[in-house]
Amino acid sequence: MAEVVMPIVGETNQLKLLLIDDHPLFCDAMAMTVGEIFDAPIIQTAATLKEALVRVDHTLPDLIVLDLNLPDVDGIDGLIRLKQASPDAKIVVVSSISDNRITTSVLDAGAVGFVPKGSPRNELVRAFQLVADGEIYTPEDFVVPQGGLRSQASHDVVEKLASLTPQQSVILNLICEGKLNKQIAFDLSIAETTVKAHLTAIMRKLGVQNRTQAVLLAKKVSYASLSGES
Repeated sequence: MAEVVMPIVGETNQLKLLLIDDHPLFCDAMAMTVGEIFDAPIIQTAATLKEALVRVDHTLPDLIVLDLNLPDVDGIDGLIRLKQASPDAKIVVVSSISDNRITTSVLDAGAVGFVPKGSPRNELVRAFQLVADGEIYTPEDFVVPQGGLRSQASHDVVEKLASLTPQQSVILNLICEGKLNKQIAFDLSIAETTVKAHLTAIMRKLGVQNRTQAVLLAKKVSYASLSGES
């Protein structure tokens, strides 16, 4: 198989790849696949978003392969936070759920591809080849929504969500799950007054007046509303 020359590789001419998935077998299989496609890539793995953010900070990956559902994050919150931490990296999202809404959400949030987890190996190869050529990969059954991708309204929402700190992102996720301030304080082992302070800051950054509006705004881009098995 011919090697693919990645235009996104840094000065070392070695692709720095970060695989983020909590299933070791999937990471091993993906590592073998990309290892055969690209020329001696530097591959790192992470099982949680927290671990991934540490690796991003130290290695500045060129390409990130991200599972949507991780132990410490759900929905596209992880994607938004990774884009914020590593704006120059290209991110390909993988998920066992493949539908138009999810694909649209991750592309609107800045991913360069969405690959169903059950895709055959030759389709994975094609996906990475397209990304290497600077294109966007989507499943064959994907239908571009009316009005196209990355509408201004969606882009503005993503930008607002990206302005949240990691702690604020976690709290917003918990609010989207319907948890009260007292429950959030217990889950995060912080004072309820601290939760309230974060909530005030979240509403200010999102430009909303109450927690209900914050939830509605977040779910416009499925920030924490994507469900199903990873």
